[in-house]
Amino acid sequence: MAAQPKKTLYDFTVKDAKGNDVDLSVYKGKVVLIVNVASKCGLTNNNYDELNQIYLKYKEKGFEILAFPCNQFGAQEPGTNEEIVDFVCTKFKSEFPIFDKIDVNGENAAPVYEFLKTGFYGILGGDIQWNFSKFLVDKNGQPVDRYYPTTSPLTVERDIQKLLGLL
Repeated sequence: MAAQPKKTLYDFTVKDAKGNDVDLSVYKGKVVLIVNVASKCGLTNNNYDELNQIYLKYKEKGFEILAFPCNQFGAQEPGTNEEIVDFVCTKFKSEFPIFDKIDVNGENAAPVYEFLKTGFYGILGGDIQWNFSKFLVDKNGQPVDRYYPTTSPLTVERDIQKLLGLL
C-alpha cells in the first residue's frame, strides 16, 4: 500500500465570510499566517493593529494573513459573519481575508485547524488555548511554527522575513 501524500494547507477548502468556498490552493507559493480572531477579546486591539502593520508591509512580497473568527473562548466573537467583517474593516481597516466563523477545537473543529494542530504538541499542547493563536505556514503549505495568543504579531515578523527570503 502506497504511503499517503503529506497534506498541505492547499488541500483544504474553507468558507469565506459570505459563505463562498475558497480553495486554499489560491495561496500556493505564499507565506501565510493563520489566526483565530475575536472582536471582544482583551487581545483584539493590539493583534489587529499589528497584523495590519505586518500585512501592509509584506502583502506585495508574497505574504498573506487568513483570519478565522471563533467564538469558543469566552464567547468573545458572538456576532454574525457580516457583523465581524464590518467591525474588522471599519474599526481596524483590515484588508486581509476574514473567513467564516469556525470552531478550532473539539468534535466540530474545522479540518484546516485539525491539520494545523497536528505536529504542534509539547509545550503548546494540541488544542488552541485562546483567541489569536497563530500558525505560520511556509510557501509549500506546511505549518512551520505556532505562536501563543499573547505573542505579538510584530515579534513574528523576523520568521516571516526568513520564509519570504528577505533575510
